Amino acid sequence: MFGVLGRVVVRHPIWVIVVWLIAAVAIIGFAPKLTTTTDEASFLPTHYESIQAQDIQEAAFPHAATPSAIIVLERGDGGPLTGADSAKVASIAQTLTSQHIPNLTNIAAAPASANKLIQIIAVQMPQQTDPGDKAPGEAVQALRDSLQQQLHGTDLKGGITGGAAQALDQQDSGNRANIIIGVATIGLILVLLLIIFRSPIIALLPIITIGVVSQVATGLIGWANSAFNLKTDSSISAFLIVVLFGVGTDYILFLMFRYRERLRLGEDPKTAMVSSVTRVGEAIASAAGAVIIAFLALTLSTLGLFKSLGPALAIAVATTLLAGLTLIPAIVSLLGTKVFWPSKAWKKEPTGARFAALGRSVGRRPVAYAGASGLVLVVLAIFALGFSPNFDLGGGSTSKASESTVWQAELLKGLPAGATEPSQVFLKSDGGTPLAADQLTAYQAKLSAVPGVGQVSPATLSADKTVADFQVTLATNPQSHAALETVKGPLRDAAHASAPPGMTAYVGGITAVFVDIQAAVNHDYLVVFPVAAILIMIILGLLLRSLVAPWYLMLSVGLGFAATLGATVLVFQKIQGEPGLIFILPVIMYLFVVALGTDYNILMIARLREEAREGRSPREAASMSVRHAGPTVAAAGLILAGTFASLMLAGNSLLTEMGFAISGGIAIVAFVMALFLTPALTALMGHAAWWPGHQDRNGRHRADQEAAAQEVTRTG
Repeated sequence: MFGVLGRVVVRHPIWVIVVWLIAAVAIIGFAPKLTTTTDEASFLPTHYESIQAQDIQEAAFPHAATPSAIIVLERGDGGPLTGADSAKVASIAQTLTSQHIPNLTNIAAAPASANKLIQIIAVQMPQQTDPGDKAPGEAVQALRDSLQQQLHGTDLKGGITGGAAQALDQQDSGNRANIIIGVATIGLILVLLLIIFRSPIIALLPIITIGVVSQVATGLIGWANSAFNLKTDSSISAFLIVVLFGVGTDYILFLMFRYRERLRLGEDPKTAMVSSVTRVGEAIASAAGAVIIAFLALTLSTLGLFKSLGPALAIAVATTLLAGLTLIPAIVSLLGTKVFWPSKAWKKEPTGARFAALGRSVGRRPVAYAGASGLVLVVLAIFALGFSPNFDLGGGSTSKASESTVWQAELLKGLPAGATEPSQVFLKSDGGTPLAADQLTAYQAKLSAVPGVGQVSPATLSADKTVADFQVTLATNPQSHAALETVKGPLRDAAHASAPPGMTAYVGGITAVFVDIQAAVNHDYLVVFPVAAILIMIILGLLLRSLVAPWYLMLSVGLGFAATLGATVLVFQKIQGEPGLIFILPVIMYLFVVALGTDYNILMIARLREEAREGRSPREAASMSVRHAGPTVAAAGLILAGTFASLMLAGNSLLTEMGFAISGGIAIVAFVMALFLTPALTALMGHAAWWPGHQDRNGRHRADQEAAAQEVTRTG
């Protein structure tokens, strides 16, 4: 099949390029815009309690809402606020109201905190329904500009935090991150490809082609989101950049290294490209298939975050695969050997190549290499047992120097940590009878006695008096592990158990959302991981025609995943003292380390099979596979790890942790597993690795027959 594809592309390269250009113009021109959301609650299905509580709030208290933004004010000298200071705060609130800033529904000053260190102004906005609506961000920016003008020349200083302000800072941080990541990724690819091939044409080839392919993929994702009403997380843009350029460059490298090898064997450029697509096409398609299946397995998730992320990344990889097998061969077949200009190194393999020596060493001592590489992975994997999840997506997606983050911390000087995002407990009458005041007072007292609760406001009744809303301010940060434990255990237990007869309690708020997200993620671990692993094993089995090799390949990749998580826990939790890692990290790591890491295992094991088919012994096949596939794996792993490492330049903890984990995982898979563990284990397994196909023995038999025939010819 891939031979046919290669011949068609090489014979009609102009038509292939024209079709791509027409498709690109049509898709980019007519596809809907890719929009994102930062509302974590929108990712949960409706059967979770936090979502049921949110529905009750919207029905019973349609005009009540947590302030969209909170203006925090304090004295410049850090002292307690005076009466004059509080009067100035009230005046600021009145001035802001009189300015009639668009998209603001109410601005109200609250009393100073009990210790007089801070005072807030609560700002209400209409409920946002369109994720792409810029009005809330524009309102926050107008508030910030006006606030600083009014504070000039006074003894006060202040800033704005709260949900709308955090969303604005997160968007600004994301835009800066995308620019930094894009520049770093493209710069890294250019530099590394120039070093590897010494050709500006090959260095620019991925940048130009994948730049077009990325726009096509983004358009297709936009159509998919629109058709299936998928909600895409705001981090998708950064992921698309590194996935498209990283994976796309990998596939180009797989092809170009094989193309160079075939030229060195004496084939003409067009024949060499057909041979390259024929020989490496199956490996690339299998590698991409493993990645796509792993991503699509996320559709089994209960979280909308993963349901949308999986198909989006799968579309990106599928588009890149199609370009790697059609557009790139078409362009290279037109250029011929000029693609290597001005270098002449493609004509002859260097003598004494490092990977040739490394291959011979692995072939001679597979036990030592398997043992050493396995030991490294096991030691790192032990640290994974200390993983602790962190649910602060908002804070993690912005710089610690952003205004919303800074004034969120200042707010804690005078109010409980949960003041910006209080929890809600809704008490609802089952039969529709009005709630009694004495019951509500007693219920409030029981909620106030819960450990971890800072304060509980008196109940607010709905218009028909059948629903009561208790605002619960937690003593700790709403996204912290302690807050989640309070809501998950004591608060929900007390709320449900203390509900008077004929009434049902529902605990809501952002912390309850995170509790339910944690439960959903734990469920997904038990569903998504095994399904993805089984499907990847099936692909490996079909590629290798073996029932044995897929098992130890997947077990080694699983060990690589555990080692990656352990290394991340070691760096961030143990060394840097972070309270936890972002909760979605294990799923993201699983996808990128297991799926993308399998690319390198597939490339190496496919070359092992190819060498075995040539009649070489297991150790000789391991030696030759490292010699020929090693440079490709090393170069591709370096580029892909480097592109994901660029996430660490984004300036926020979310992308820093992901960048370190994914780049570290890819480095482990490429430079420990694919180069050493996989060929060493395959050499030790011997002929059994290919059972029941025994294609290596067939190859050996053919080689023996050819040698015997040559001997007969010589002696005859």
